This record gives sequence, C-alpha cells and structure tokens, in this order.
Amino acid sequence: MNKPAYPFLFKPLNVDGLRLKNRITMAPLYLGYAGEGGKISPLLLAHYRRMAASGAAMIVVENAGITPAGSGASRVIRCDHSRYIPGLQKLAGAIQEKNAKAALQINHAGRFAHTSEPVAPSAVETFGRTPRALTQKEILTIEKQYAAAAKRVKEAGFDLVELHGGTGYLLAQFASPHTNRRGDFYGGSFDNRIRFPLEVLRRVKDAVGDFPVGYRLLADEWLPGGFDLEEAAALSRALEEDGIAYLSVMGGTYESFFLPDVVAMSKKPGYMVPLARRIKKAVKVPVITAGRISTPARAEGILKNKEADLIGLARVLWVDPRWPKLARQGLDRSIRKCSPKCNACMEMVMKGKPAVCPRWDKETRRWHRDMLAGL
Repeated sequence: MNKPAYPFLFKPLNVDGLRLKNRITMAPLYLGYAGEGGKISPLLLAHYRRMAASGAAMIVVENAGITPAGSGASRVIRCDHSRYIPGLQKLAGAIQEKNAKAALQINHAGRFAHTSEPVAPSAVETFGRTPRALTQKEILTIEKQYAAAAKRVKEAGFDLVELHGGTGYLLAQFASPHTNRRGDFYGGSFDNRIRFPLEVLRRVKDAVGDFPVGYRLLADEWLPGGFDLEEAAALSRALEEDGIAYLSVMGGTYESFFLPDVVAMSKKPGYMVPLARRIKKAVKVPVITAGRISTPARAEGILKNKEADLIGLARVLWVDPRWPKLARQGLDRSIRKCSPKCNACMEMVMKGKPAVCPRWDKETRRWHRDMLAGL
C-alpha cells in the first residue's frame, strides 16, 4: 500500500488492548435512524455499515438508553433488556464486517429524557420543565442499570462500551454545579458531584471485567456557573485512576448550544480542540477530539501538535464517508464538506424525523430514500 499523505492520521494506536488501524473514529451522532421504540432498523444497520466501510478505525454508535425512562427520544436505541441483544448483535456485526472496531454508547438523559416525569440530581427547571430530584435509592438503581446495559453491550459482541457523560445528560448533570444542588454526599463539593459518574464507572467495570470502557466527557458547559474546563481536567484524572480506556472530549449542552456566542464559535473549524488539548495535559489515556474537523490537513496538525490522540468525525463523516480514503490519498479537495451555515440535519432530528443531508449526491439520496421505506 502506498505511503499515506498524512502519516500521523494513519498511524495505528492501541486503546486498552484494542488495536486501532488509524486515528480516525466516528463520534456518536444521533440521526433518528432507529425504528420506533428503539428497534434496530434496516436503515440503522445500513447507515453504520456505510460508516464502517469508510475506513475509520472505530465507530462509536449513538447513545442507547439504559432504561425507558432515560431515553431522549422515541427513536433512541434500546439497551435496557436482553431482548434487544439480537438486534445489537446485528449492529456490532455490521460494523465489524467492514474491519472497524464497534463501540456502543450508553446513556440516561436525565432531565432531557423523553418522558412525562424526567429525573435529575436536583429539581432545576429547564425549557419549561422541572425534573424530579432522584432519591439515593433511585441513584443506586440507575447505577445498576448502567452496569446491566454495559454487560449487554459486551454480550452483543461490541469491542467496547462508552459512557455518555456529555451533552448535559445525567452523568454530566451530577458533575455540574448548575444542575446539581443536592445537600447530601452526591452534591455540594466537587468530590461529591463527581461521585455518581465514578460510581457508575466502577459498577460498569465490575460488570464487564476485561472489556474497554470509554467516556464521553463534557469539558465545559459554556454556561455561567456551570461545569468548566478545570473541573473537567480533575474529573478526567479521577476517571483515569479508575481505569477508563479513553476520553472523548466535547463542549456544550442543550442549554448552551443555541446561545449566540456558542453558535458563532461552533461554526469555526476545530472549535472544540482547545478543550481536548487541556484534557490531554491532565491524563495519559488517549483523548479524542471533535468539532468540525473537516479537513485531513487540520486533523493531521492536531495529532502532530499532540493536542489529541484521535480524531472524532460525526457529521463530517456522515456527509462524505469517503473522507478517510480520500485523506489517505491526499485528495482533500475532493471531500464533500459539511457547511457551517447548514443545520438541516439537526432541525429534522428536533422534529422527530430521520435526518437527510442536503449536500448528498443523487445516489446517496436515492439510497436513503429507499432505506426509509423500512422504518
């Protein structure tokens, strides 16, 4: 095989015993492709088979709910019962048959859950809804649900599992002083606020044994009085001490994503790289960075400058799955770009519809239209 145009980008890496063939990963991206009730649909399988065929080393499947009460939408993948394992096995196999490592992200949406009575660390109002504060007994139950879900991920044949501690979901809600105002030993001080995420990690690792567990890390809420980068660095060190395999770094929550300053920032290439750079200085485990890294040249520079160890592509890879293969050949100009002015996919998902990209070619649009018939 010819020497790659970007040697850092195509250098293998070992992550907790797993050999990744290059530094390209697919970051979790919810597109509403599962069937109603979280079933593994033909469209979902075809989508992830397509993503894995791109040449990326690791595909991290979008969040799967650990309990029905914790799902963020009706089309969120389910991982809360053994009856979902056969479908998950098909999903893992669809990725692995294309020579990519398969990861499944598990999650509890907390106060952002698609339910009539959302729960959270504290009763803090958001978007006109006030969640109910969890009891200590309920916290213990949710920890066990995380562990049981992770065990199902392993049984389904995935190569690793990722805990969703980003986007302002439940793990992040406990860590944040903005959303955690408890007066017991799960709230107040920093050590108390990170108790729940660490307990979840320990329970998960006890349940899955010698099986890699990654963590999607909210490094900065980008909210006044919220969880910030220095607290995230301290949490990262604690997660590393407890055996986390890697940290996938992101910024922002649903409360901050649409703030004018954050919207403007999110249109800039590599806008979350500074967060990953800070976390990488705090830990030795691999760090994944994401956030509009649209060109191979930018990705190569991030790795070369040791700002991160792995590149996470989400919408970038979805818009053009040829990205890794074109990058290897140095054909950057041939890559179909995700426009920072376009938010069509997000708008469709927010309306409960499966996402479509306006920049797709006719063949891809036809493929997608045909697959939609199976939903």
